[in-house]
Amino acid sequence: MRDTVQPSDLGFFSTLAACGSLSAAARELGLTPAAVSKRLTQMESRAGVALINRTTRRMMLTPEGELYLEHARRILDEIDELAELLGTAKKNPKGLLRVNATLGFGRSHVAPAISRFVAKYPQVSVQLQLSVTPPPLTDDTFDVCIRFGEPPDTRVVARRLAANRRLLCAAPSYIASRGMPVTAHDLTRHNCIGIRQGDEAYGVWRLTSGRGASRKTEAVRINGTLTTNDGEIAVKWALEGHGVLLRAEWDIRQYLADGSLVRVLPDHDTPNADIFAVYSQRHQMSNRIRAFVDFIAQDLRNEAGELA
Repeated sequence: MRDTVQPSDLGFFSTLAACGSLSAAARELGLTPAAVSKRLTQMESRAGVALINRTTRRMMLTPEGELYLEHARRILDEIDELAELLGTAKKNPKGLLRVNATLGFGRSHVAPAISRFVAKYPQVSVQLQLSVTPPPLTDDTFDVCIRFGEPPDTRVVARRLAANRRLLCAAPSYIASRGMPVTAHDLTRHNCIGIRQGDEAYGVWRLTSGRGASRKTEAVRINGTLTTNDGEIAVKWALEGHGVLLRAEWDIRQYLADGSLVRVLPDHDTPNADIFAVYSQRHQMSNRIRAFVDFIAQDLRNEAGELA
């Protein structure tokens, strides 16, 4: 019974689950796939149950494996937090930090910030994963998720990192050939570049105009010949004059400044798109997470100041 779970197995299994395959875990751990498979088999033998269902293409956690992973990650987090509470990591954050961000913003802003962060805190190891769809808030695969818009779930901490607006824009060449939209409804007659990302309703742009009692929101169903799940590609298409684009200010500010893109319907507002760092309430005491969130918030403020 004493050997059912060994302390060293907790980190191994957490890494294995995060990597998603034996070969990826082997590369991460600096082992051979055969060694990883052997250790997993030994763990399952001690536990008396299968923890992972393995096929030639993928692996999936069994219900017992899900339970093992949930407790393993909680125990590892508590060990890190205990070290911090005892003062061993207060001045020098250390340990593994798992970060998730969206494709475009993660590539252009989060990744460079992480580079500067690890230069300042070399004892922190960061794993960055970029994804089109943000992971569920209940998913414990990541320590910090960088998201657009404040999540409605009160079980997580959402710290606002930076202001952000979604703006309508187009290249001057497109406006010259197709004309400038005057009302939200005019967009239905324009070629609009679609982006499929996250859980947002695809093909519908919600635009709000007016003030006070006359303020109203319209749901405009757009049409267009170009669609992508990559924001950078969508921006390039807009720059090349293919249509009207709705995109975060952070991604197009430089093009608006140099005239490569121009605002469309500047008197219309879109749903909130402020940038937030989201993490579990039980991670509030984690020094490496607090240090990272503080750092990226300041980094984004510095970048916004440079672009202003």
